[in-house]
Amino acid sequence: MDSQVARTEIIRVEDVTKVYHDNGVPVNALRGISLAVSPGDFSVIAGPSGSGKTTLLNIIGTLDKPSDGKIILDGENVASKTRRELAGIRLKKIGFVFQAYNLNPVLTALENVEFTMMLRGIDARERKRRGMALLEQLGIAELAHKRPNEMSGGQQQRVAVARAISNDPRLVLADEPTANLDSGTAIKLLKLMEKLNHEGGITFVFSSHDPQVIERAHRLLILKDGHIVTDKTNQ
Repeated sequence: MDSQVARTEIIRVEDVTKVYHDNGVPVNALRGISLAVSPGDFSVIAGPSGSGKTTLLNIIGTLDKPSDGKIILDGENVASKTRRELAGIRLKKIGFVFQAYNLNPVLTALENVEFTMMLRGIDARERKRRGMALLEQLGIAELAHKRPNEMSGGQQQRVAVARAISNDPRLVLADEPTANLDSGTAIKLLKLMEKLNHEGGITFVFSSHDPQVIERAHRLLILKDGHIVTDKTNQ
């Protein structure tokens, strides 16, 4: 790959297919997908249920492997990496925000945010300092010592965002992040992520069918039957 391209793209998906088997019957989830994500992108992958949105996001995030094709992350093909190697790549370079929040129920908000920093070997004092700074940045410092069952859905999702960016990832992937939120809370969360994108330069890629998410996208990719049928940039 051209070195200049490698520097200006976080990730490139090249002719990726994904085939599942349902009771021995092959199911083509993705059919020859190619796209690139650049620093500062605020992109949404949309499409009807079963179109391949979550499958594509999981492959971009190295949570799943393609059946064929390449995943180039920072100029390196990661499609052939081992599971352990991929875990290390995710820890260092990718943050995740899940529809179901995926917070550890026995940990406080601060401990949830600190967790990925702990995995990277950051000392306890620095973890706490950075964790509190993130909670303050996201307007939820008062939740630092509360557990998930003591928070609203919107508060839990903000903690999840703080956790996702705690290791300064190159890329944050959000899978249907507003699906379990009411309209007002969803808008507040989206405005927060827009602020992180504009002011912090954090790159976001969402999978969503929520019109509120789609209308805020700088770039919209629409999937249908495992193909990209629309790829447009909004001014």
